[in-house]
Amino acid sequence: MVNTTDSKTLEQRTIRKVVWRLAPFVALMFFVNYLDRTAISFAAPNGMKTDLGLTAAQFGLASGIFFIGYILFEIPSNLALHRFGARKWLARIMVSWGVVALLFTWVGSATGLYSLRFALGIAEAGFFPGAILFLATWVPGRHRSRILGLFYVAQPLTTVIGAPLAAVLVQQNDWFFGLAGWRFMFFGVAAPAIVLGVVAWFYLDDKPADARWLDADERRWLDAALAAEYHDKPRPRGALDGLRAALVDPRVWLYSGIYFGFIYGLYALAFFLPSIINGFQTQFGTHFGVLTEGLITAVPYLPAALVLHLWSRDASRRGVRRWHIAIPALIGGVSVPLALYMDSPTATIAVVTITACSIFAALPNFWTLPAQDLSGSAAAAGLAIINTLGNLGGFSSGYVTGLLHDASGGYIVPLFVVSACMLGSALLMFGVRRPETTRTHPSGAASGVHST
Repeated sequence: MVNTTDSKTLEQRTIRKVVWRLAPFVALMFFVNYLDRTAISFAAPNGMKTDLGLTAAQFGLASGIFFIGYILFEIPSNLALHRFGARKWLARIMVSWGVVALLFTWVGSATGLYSLRFALGIAEAGFFPGAILFLATWVPGRHRSRILGLFYVAQPLTTVIGAPLAAVLVQQNDWFFGLAGWRFMFFGVAAPAIVLGVVAWFYLDDKPADARWLDADERRWLDAALAAEYHDKPRPRGALDGLRAALVDPRVWLYSGIYFGFIYGLYALAFFLPSIINGFQTQFGTHFGVLTEGLITAVPYLPAALVLHLWSRDASRRGVRRWHIAIPALIGGVSVPLALYMDSPTATIAVVTITACSIFAALPNFWTLPAQDLSGSAAAAGLAIINTLGNLGGFSSGYVTGLLHDASGGYIVPLFVVSACMLGSALLMFGVRRPETTRTHPSGAASGVHST
């Protein structure tokens, strides 16, 4: 008879090793990923829009066109990851996007900017759902909220660290081969992706059986726990079967609609917050230097990272419930337009902080649901479809926000659209029906995902 105490200790020890081996490194990859795709938001108010002669709509199109390339190649890329393995494919993606991101250093026109943003989307396609799938396949379902929360915390921290870093790089005018500061900033944030991609090739393992950093009993326990969980799910025979299964699964489409609203809000905030802060001079009669603007941009994201961690820990303890996702979406949807009616920069940033906390509280918990529901190539295809359709929100948010800004002369109309999208995600979340299930795993612990 297996000693329950010893089994529980083995489980805790194994999960701790997996989490601390993989989550920080994959989070660092995500940090560089998000920094490279949003670097354009720091460049825009610091010389790029002037040098390239961009209107708000053109900047919004350049921001959003990234997602067209990303969407077109998302599903093929994720199916390739399923075939070739996460280690090789994630490393390949990083090196590819790093090379493209480096070329922004020498962009000379709006057309060139559109082309490079489109190419960057192609190069990055598959990274995010691939990383989610990779982490999800290393831990049983009851531990996924924890590891995904640690992974996702990199996204708000990207702005906490990246905004001041970008501001420092932007101020280095003519220091590096005579490049303008915003050009040197692109160079500085692109190079780490290439280096990290090479490191990933040697650092990551595709499956527990390959993990020499786990003891033999830890590998056996983890293989057994994952195999028991996998055995309970229907398994498509191949990649095309997985794609067909995902396309006809109504949960995939429901999750896609929910994710669309989150991504619309996330990238409206990411792409336009630096420009909104830059506009405080006109709105409130204040003036901030480049570094100060970078620090102000970072302010909402530090509490967002803390809220993300605490909210994900609560979800891991209770089991992810619908309200872990719907309540933050409701708060975010209501708070977005309130920022427009504040009478000082401090009050505006305070409301923006509430919005950022809401978005980042919802996102990692959201991803535990499709990762739990789908398996095998259906998981690869399903996560890619959700991310693909959801990322239409990234294109829409950049382009529509810029277009509505130019048409209306301000951010009032665009931010009410953001509010509507986030409230729509909250309502759709209440349409998710997940029966309460309890399964016994090799550890003897019960695992459940609850719906309330």
